[in-house]
Amino acid sequence: MRGAVHGQHLHRGISTELAHPVHAREDTLMAEHPSGSESNRIAASAVADDDPRLAFIYQEAVRGLTQQQTLVENMSTRAGSLVFATAFANSLLGGAALSNGLGLWDWTAVALLFGIGGLIVFKLWPYHQYTFRFDPEELLDQYVDGDRPTTMSAMRRALALRIKADVAGNWRIIQRLRVALQIALLFLLLDILAWLLAIAGI
Repeated sequence: MRGAVHGQHLHRGISTELAHPVHAREDTLMAEHPSGSESNRIAASAVADDDPRLAFIYQEAVRGLTQQQTLVENMSTRAGSLVFATAFANSLLGGAALSNGLGLWDWTAVALLFGIGGLIVFKLWPYHQYTFRFDPEELLDQYVDGDRPTTMSAMRRALALRIKADVAGNWRIIQRLRVALQIALLFLLLDILAWLLAIAGI
């Protein structure tokens, strides 16, 4: 008896589904695809994740780091020009001054020449640890391959703060090299003056 009743209910359910196939398909599509409000919520969360303010701040941070790298390259170019100017001035004036023997100003010019050479070596020595780029493997481990991948806005925020720290560290190195370059230029002027005084025999 119970089996007969169960069979009747099953027969009625199948008949209802066959009688209304459109409604069955609509229910399936609604289950597979979110509603309009759900889609709007997902789109809104995606837009909120990509904050244009953070994108602008990150771009400015990268621009500042790029300008700092350009400054370092310009300082290296100036150091090369200083090497050429020092060699030219000493070969031109030193030969004329040393033809009369070694005097006080000759020794002074030679000492200044060694000082310029030491400052240039300090300026060009490749031990300075600049930071102008990120390690891709570190970025993958920290922001992509973790248990919870970081959103784009959070990554831009973290990298902008990291760039600020890198710029501060680079600037401390640049300040020392800048002072060394300025002192070397001053030594070059004094070196030329010492050679001229030696040539004049004062």
